[in-house]
Amino acid sequence: MKLYDCAIAPNPRRLRIFLAEKGIEIPKIEVDLLNGENLQPEFLALNPRGLVPTLELDDGTRFDEVMAICRYFEELHPEPRLLGRTPVERALVESQQRKVEFDGMIAGSEVFRNQNPAFAARSLPGTGGKPTNAIPALVERGTATLQRFFADLEQTLSDHAFLVGDAFTMVDITAFCAIDFAGWSDIAIPAGNTATRAWYDRIAARDSATA
Repeated sequence: MKLYDCAIAPNPRRLRIFLAEKGIEIPKIEVDLLNGENLQPEFLALNPRGLVPTLELDDGTRFDEVMAICRYFEELHPEPRLLGRTPVERALVESQQRKVEFDGMIAGSEVFRNQNPAFAARSLPGTGGKPTNAIPALVERGTATLQRFFADLEQTLSDHAFLVGDAFTMVDITAFCAIDFAGWSDIAIPAGNTATRAWYDRIAARDSATA
């Protein structure tokens, strides 16, 4: 088994934190996203979408998408439960995970990719190298979405220790990585969002945060 990874990219980082929380170690192969190694024929032969992380099993089966890989490992290594401990909690994790991905991760990607010259012709991930030109107007939309993301985090964390009640879950991992990703575009937790800042500092203090 091996994991095609990228040390600086936010999506692979989400998976690494998840694996670190479970104490799972996998051999990793570094893929240079910034210089487009994921769009070269050698990597596209492994994953036609050009995405990392990509997990390759011992039998040659490969699949991408962070949550698919996380679900695979949650089945193999249930504890600690990071995708929910009960049917209700699993549903809440799934629901909140989608929201945090759209409002945090994807919005951060809209801002970063549509204003960064290195991504001028590859503003969308997963196209397998097919050109997708940047759309500057999406920077404004992504920035507005991130502000809603921060407002929603503050509201939830004012009443709960974590984003799904009292349990640390994948939702917290994704939101934490989304915040750091937004920082690449100089967008930070608003100064008045004290509950979010306290939560963020608790997550950052976990050993897994440096994975």
